[in-house]
Amino acid sequence: MYYELVRLLHFAAIFALAGALIIENMALKPTINAEDARNLAKVDAVYGASAVLVFLFGLTLWLWVGKPSAFYSANPLFQIKLGLFILLAILSIYPTLFFIRHRRAETDAIRVPNAVAVLIKIELLLLLFIPVLAFLMARGIGLSA
Repeated sequence: MYYELVRLLHFAAIFALAGALIIENMALKPTINAEDARNLAKVDAVYGASAVLVFLFGLTLWLWVGKPSAFYSANPLFQIKLGLFILLAILSIYPTLFFIRHRRAETDAIRVPNAVAVLIKIELLLLLFIPVLAFLMARGIGLSA
């Protein structure tokens, strides 16, 4: 029962993370106003909180509940998946700092650096690969016989 609950919470956090990232991508324009900046900062906060929850629930699944940790640890696909998640977190730092810096802005025209939009698109692309790797490794693909 505990395994199923943690898995469900892990999936819910993943969907929240993906949803927040999609909303950020859709709402981002080359120039935003103060209200957009506040809203994007809130969405980015949801993204960050859900990323932390994905990590914590994933860590729980890896080390304490479900399959033995050796099932995951020895699998190179798991290591790639974990690496992609860490890369996703690193790539989100610059956009997050931009949103935090401008969340209290009062100006009607805040120019969004092109790098913010590019990084969010790269994050979305990486996010496509993580579930594929999870699907493969959950079936034991990548484990040596």
